[in-house]
Order: sequence, then C-alpha cells, then structure tokens
Amino acid sequence: MTNYDVLVVGGGHNGLICAAYLARAGRKVMVLEANEQPGGAAASREFASGYTVSSCAHWLTQLSPQISKDLALERHGLQLAARDLDSIGLAPNGQHVTVTGSAVEGAALSEEDKLAYAEFHRKTIKFSRLLARAFAERPPKLVESNLTDRINLLKLGLGMKLLGKEDMSELLRLALINMYDVMEEHFDNETLKGLLSFDGVLGAHMGPRSPNTVFGYLYRRVGDVHGYNGPAVVKGGMGALGSAMADAARALGVEIRTASKVEKINLDQGRATGVTLNGGEVIGAKLVVSNADPVTTFEKLVGFRNVETGLVRRVSQIRMRSGVAKLHLALNGLPSFSGLTETQLGQRLVIAPTMDYIERAFNSSKYGESSTSPALDISIPSVHDSSLAPAGKHVLSAIVQYAPYDLGQGWDNHKEAFTQQLIETIGTYAPDIGERVVASELLTPVDLEREFHIKGGHWHHGEISLDQVMMMRPFPGATQYGTPVEGLYLCGAGTHPGGGVMGLAGRNAAREIIKRGGAA
Repeated sequence: MTNYDVLVVGGGHNGLICAAYLARAGRKVMVLEANEQPGGAAASREFASGYTVSSCAHWLTQLSPQISKDLALERHGLQLAARDLDSIGLAPNGQHVTVTGSAVEGAALSEEDKLAYAEFHRKTIKFSRLLARAFAERPPKLVESNLTDRINLLKLGLGMKLLGKEDMSELLRLALINMYDVMEEHFDNETLKGLLSFDGVLGAHMGPRSPNTVFGYLYRRVGDVHGYNGPAVVKGGMGALGSAMADAARALGVEIRTASKVEKINLDQGRATGVTLNGGEVIGAKLVVSNADPVTTFEKLVGFRNVETGLVRRVSQIRMRSGVAKLHLALNGLPSFSGLTETQLGQRLVIAPTMDYIERAFNSSKYGESSTSPALDISIPSVHDSSLAPAGKHVLSAIVQYAPYDLGQGWDNHKEAFTQQLIETIGTYAPDIGERVVASELLTPVDLEREFHIKGGHWHHGEISLDQVMMMRPFPGATQYGTPVEGLYLCGAGTHPGGGVMGLAGRNAAREIIKRGGAA
C-alpha cells in the first residue's frame, strides 16, 4: 500500500486544479480518475469515424484567468480556435437577434430595446463583479465564524454598499424573482427575451418563470467578468483543456492514474485514511479530496451507514434533478440556416424563440416527458477548427433542454425518436439539416450520469439557486470544503461557487486545505 499526502478522487477539471495547487505547495498528490482520459466533463470523443466533438461541456465561458496563469495552461497546450463569439437567438421568421457583449442587433429590434439592453448589461455585469469577488474566496460561515469569515462577510457587505443605494436595492429585488418577469419589465422583442432568459435556466431544472433564474443569469455573467465577451471554442475540443490541466498538474509533480475507479473511501474510527479501487487495491493517504458530487461522495464512496443521520438527511435533500441532454451530429457539409451567413454559423446559435416556448419545454420535463419543442444551445465548432471533422465536413453539438432523467417511458425506448425530434427542431431553422446528417449521438441525463459519474447527470453537481449557493453549498456543515468526516474534503462543482468550467471550486478547496495545514 503506497501512501500519499493527498488522494484526489476524480480527475475532472476541479480535481486536477485542486491537485496542482496542492502539489505546488509541496504535497505528494495522486489523482484517481475512473475514465480513460482526465478532464471529466471537459472531454472530447470521436463519436463517428473522423468526427470529434466536445462530449459534455462545449463552450469555454467562465474559466478563471488567474488559474490559467498560475497553471500556465497555454504552455501546456491550451489553444482557443475562436473566442468572444456572438450569441444569436434564432427566430422562425428569420429576424434573428444577435448579442455581442454589451450590444444587441436585429432587424426587428427597436432602438428602445437596444438602449434597454445596454443598460441591462451594464447593471448585470456590475452585480456579477460582486459575485466574482465572492466566488474567489471561501464562503463565510454565518455562525461560528473566525476572523477570515468576518473579513469575507465585511468585503461582501462593503461590495454591496458600494453598488449604491439604488443598485443594491435592485440586486436584492432581482435575486428573488424570475427571468420571465425581469424580461417583461425591460424588453419588447420576444426573441431577445427568449435568448436572455435561456441563459438564466441553462443547465438547470427550471423554466423562465421559476424563482432563482435571475441568479442563474448573473452566475453565467461571471464569465464576462473573467474576460469572456462571449463563448470560446477550444482547439481540439474541450478534452484539450482537460489534457492541458492534466499536463500542468503532472509538471508540478501530481501523479495521475486513469482507468482507476474508486470503489470506496476508507475510514478508520471515523477518519478518511485512503481509498479502495474497484479491483481491490488499497491506497493510503493523510487526506482524501473528493471531486465527485456530494451525493455520490457520501452515499456511495463513504456510505450513508458510516455517517450520522442528520448528515444523511442534508445530503439527500440536495436538489440534483437534471433536465439536460447532449446531441452530436456528424454532417456531410455545412448546413444552411435561414437568415444566417456562413460566418455566423460559427457563432453560438440558440433555439429559444420566446420565453413561453422555453416554459412549455420545461413543463414537459416536470412531468417526466421529453419536450416536443425543446430549447437548444448549438455549436458548430468545425467552422473554427477543421481538425474536428474530415475535409469539407462538420460536427454539430447541441445542449438540449429539456430531457428528464426519469423519463416516464424510459430512454431505451425513446432515444431514437427523440433524436429525430431534435433534428426536426433544428430543421425549422436549417431546412437541409436532415440530408446533411451522416451519424448522430444522443447523451441523455442517464448517459451523462454513467459516462461522467455525475449523480442524475446534473453538470452543476446540484442546482444553482439561492438556497444552494455560497454558505449553503453543498449543505450546512460542509460549506468550506471540509466535511464532518475528518480527513475528507470536497473540491467539485457541488461546492462553492458551483459548476461550469470555472475552476474556482478546485482552487479554493486547495487553498483551504493548505491554510488548515492539511497533509503537511
């Protein structure tokens, strides 16, 4: 049995980042990843001969620039094929709406809507800057706090005060209502309202009328604060990001073992002492850091029988209901989208023409049904990166909302029909898409759970909502990366600040472990 200072369970991006920072601080660290490649949901795959796609996350929109600098990711191979892309809200009549940073354009847009959007963007970025500062630190405890917590709370309070009385009141009001009402207050154009409200529900089991969706929108705008004035495409797919992070970690001394699934976290008198792999191998460590979601960590790896009842209850109450699927299409040529130029096909394309359209799609999911008219976030990355497909051919990737995890009729009997439904939905805007498809792949929430080891297929490892963020994430008693199990820490998207390829959960966790003198 080999002993390490720290074992990191899961080689997703947060796990790799946490391991790298710990190794840089002098710890002997090993990362154990169940899949053949590191990176977790930041992965690429060849799903048809010659066609490669980002298999889960497909845009880079939030990665902390400080992490990129600290780990020298560009030196380790990270390249962007394109960045600062537009988001184009597609309209069935061809009068599309294009958002470029703080500006919006479209033939059907009024000057009033254009001015209103510029002001709305200014205000939301101001609010998101406050979130970005909070996200870069451990979340403060509200009770039993120490000096660091008091300072962090003071910073948060001071930041809100510096917003000014009017904006501070507006932030508190917005945080408690939904995107539907906010969009109705500010804009007239239905396609613009649909496009913006979609960003408030992306990745969530919520519709535009759901509470917390304004917070979801502000959460996504943290990427703007990090310097992303629109999505970026990683050259080689998102798996190239995972590879760059793994190489950066190795350069700092981290040992990474792939195809090494952890069966359980070993305990001795209530303390984590290492892990057992599914082949029976035991590896010891002073500390164990789990990059798995909190439910998987405690229910499967630690085992509910080994922790107290109150902890079981808090873990079981984390909302992790997914409503997202992922579609991949191999195309024999570039499809023609009505009203778009070939250059525009490389931008982010969103099918969410109205807020009511999104809400109806969500209604189906609430009752265990797939949406007959789903909302889609579409990328054709081969426009920017020709290495992803054979010459003259292309790949299309789409995030699909909504597709329930617990589909009433079961996914085995419905996957083919739903794939065809998605192609037909795209065909409303790109009439020739059907004749372009040479191969397809649909990853349902069940597939995402199985392939990426995410409970329920939820990429945020738990809903991003006011009762599950900051000092409430993932649950009271485990809000500063430590857990009630001595020697066990969390570093994944289920911890503060949350999901998305941001990396701050991993960095913050490492900083907290180092600060506490863990494994020193």
